[in-house]
Amino acid sequence: MKKLDGLRVVVTRAAHQADELASILEERGAEVLLLPVIGIAPPADPRALELAAEQAHQYDWIVFTSANAIHAFIGALPLKWSGIGPRIATVGSATRAIAERAGLQVSLTPERYVAEALVESFGSEDLAGRRILIPSAAVTRDVVAPALRARGAIVEVVEAYRNVIPDGAGARAAEIFREPFPDWVTVASTSAVENLVRLTGTQNLARVKIASIGPVTSSAVRAHGLNVAEEAVPHTMLGLAESIAN
Repeated sequence: MKKLDGLRVVVTRAAHQADELASILEERGAEVLLLPVIGIAPPADPRALELAAEQAHQYDWIVFTSANAIHAFIGALPLKWSGIGPRIATVGSATRAIAERAGLQVSLTPERYVAEALVESFGSEDLAGRRILIPSAAVTRDVVAPALRARGAIVEVVEAYRNVIPDGAGARAAEIFREPFPDWVTVASTSAVENLVRLTGTQNLARVKIASIGPVTSSAVRAHGLNVAEEAVPHTMLGLAESIAN
């Protein structure tokens, strides 16, 4: 018998990112219910990202906190990445792997999958006057930029993409969150938490166990008065599945 036999688990990742977690859960016997609560849309004004990409060689560092930011930035580059110019920092091993597959040479990745750890990982490096670019979502938890500015860095945050609720997500949520309710719902970002709450309401979410990718996402869950039954260790898709299985 597999660890998750008989359990119904909701995966809320964007449609183009759900396969990894869904496959891991299904391998362990779970019935996976796909509910993409995040869709990726272009920035409201793409020119800012295009300008930053054109001038990428002028930055000392580029910080990526998500795979979506990497894809958006690479798509905005006027030419194939030369490898010459800024050093690259990523939050999390999965984001690092995506960056490297895109041809970026990553210099810095913290062991912990949280933004604060990224700032700490710069260590004693003198950041005064360093130009740092952070391509990010339109609405994001702004922790990295203020912390780097406090150390003297010149930080430019540009909107690389927007998180939107996909068409049809409301109807799909209504199908899933009713009797018999699923056993678990997984969340892998603060945006997923916020959109999920908008779609289902906290009363419905209180009737299922919530598994979170990490401490930042867990804080977003608790901010709505909900409990986190499991938090992934490590903060990866595999860790998220194993946290449920264990």
